[in-house]
Amino acid sequence: MHRKNLIGLIVAAALLAAACGSATPTSSPAGSAAATEAPTIAASEPASPVAQASPSTLPTVPPGGPVTITWFCCLGGGDEESQQKTFAEVAKAFEATHPNIKVKIDHTAYEGARDAFAVKLASGNPPDIVGPLGIGGANAFAGQWLDLQPFVDKNQVDLTGYDPTILQLYQQQGQGLVGIPFAIYPSELYYQPDMFDEANLQYPPDTYGTQYQMPDGTMVDWNYDTLRQVAMLLTIDKSGKNATETGFDPKNIVQYGFEPQRDDLRTIGAGFFSQQRFLADDGKTAQIPDAWRAAWHWIYDGIHKDHFIMSDQVYQTPAFMGGYDAFNSGKVAMNENFLWSVCCITEAGGNWNLAALPDYQGTVTAPINADTFRITKGSKHPDEAFEFLRYLVQGDGKTKMLNAISGFPALKADQPSFFTQLEQQVDDKGKAIYPPDVNWDVVTAGIPFADVQSNTESAMPNYNKSLDVLVKYLTRFTGKDGLDVDAELSKMQQELQAAFDAG
Repeated sequence: MHRKNLIGLIVAAALLAAACGSATPTSSPAGSAAATEAPTIAASEPASPVAQASPSTLPTVPPGGPVTITWFCCLGGGDEESQQKTFAEVAKAFEATHPNIKVKIDHTAYEGARDAFAVKLASGNPPDIVGPLGIGGANAFAGQWLDLQPFVDKNQVDLTGYDPTILQLYQQQGQGLVGIPFAIYPSELYYQPDMFDEANLQYPPDTYGTQYQMPDGTMVDWNYDTLRQVAMLLTIDKSGKNATETGFDPKNIVQYGFEPQRDDLRTIGAGFFSQQRFLADDGKTAQIPDAWRAAWHWIYDGIHKDHFIMSDQVYQTPAFMGGYDAFNSGKVAMNENFLWSVCCITEAGGNWNLAALPDYQGTVTAPINADTFRITKGSKHPDEAFEFLRYLVQGDGKTKMLNAISGFPALKADQPSFFTQLEQQVDDKGKAIYPPDVNWDVVTAGIPFADVQSNTESAMPNYNKSLDVLVKYLTRFTGKDGLDVDAELSKMQQELQAAFDAG
């Protein structure tokens, strides 16, 4: 099942979740039953004042009656009944203060949404506004989104409340500003302090730019080589030996040292270095970035040689959550993942924490997911659509929409309240759901390192078919020992090129 769509299903069970668009299928959890209430995000002042009309200042209804705009869902999140109910409430509230505009919700379930949206685009009468959708969902239809900059300028919309790094996600060369930030999901390193204590290891750095103290007392840079060494010490077989010791049994591992964000080969690559992509600058040639090649070698060796990462076969077993988030099994010491992972991390036990991601050759990259709303280029009513978009991301609809998808707010003023609400969550017995003193600061500290100039879900020709190629090789790399990785990458490049050419 699609990873972020799976999170959408968890939202329906009142779990904290984030349903941003991507396109890599993973399996649903086997019997997952963690239950946390989604945090309520306290409303802040809009990034710029969004005028809410009083009865005496309501917009004038045009002679022909209200303009009807169509809101299309769900290329990303929003499939759940509870979310659809909230969307309808938000649309109705908007109409009450904007009698000149009617909002028609066009809900197509995620599994069929891309095909349905493609048909609507081809019809020449596309929906006006689309969302919430993530970067991948939007890039499956690259070139179809309206440049919002003229509308931002016309309405004097203040964007200074957003981190400049996040704004770059939507400032695309040749296309202008295709979105306004709404919900973001930075990545960070999750870890189990008790496992480090048992191995007499120092915890991973809690801030970026800090070195790590090895068991012999030496201070080293916190990079992927250091993480590998630490992860091997934390990988334990059934006899208690770690992966560095003679006699270690890789066929009987009871605890793994590290779990990557394994939904997408691109995310694995971007963890090493972000400013690269499969599509060359000429817009038509498939390429294998050097840093990404190094990342895939690192992962492959970690699975099949050093054994501190589980194979796909192990990943799919019930003992490690049956193809779901293996860290939540409580048998993995470290996990690189997005913020939406906190939805179900309570399954991992009550003493996890967050740390800084490692660097590669001195550069840190923190892959990021994000949700927002976009307006189609073919919209017949762009001004009215922008008025509604602004209501959703900056106006009175913002807080309800963020709560509906449990999105981490892109607006900096809203972010502290998100973590405050998490800290206050309790179960039905009054016990705190999240551990005390979680290092939430590292979440926002990682935003400047986000892969924004060339995001992991950047556009590719024939996007969906190209993703099929990546899923095929992700499965091979994580599940098949004895491969010549470089030879496999050459074949993958050829298959990507064929998909690009066919697009």
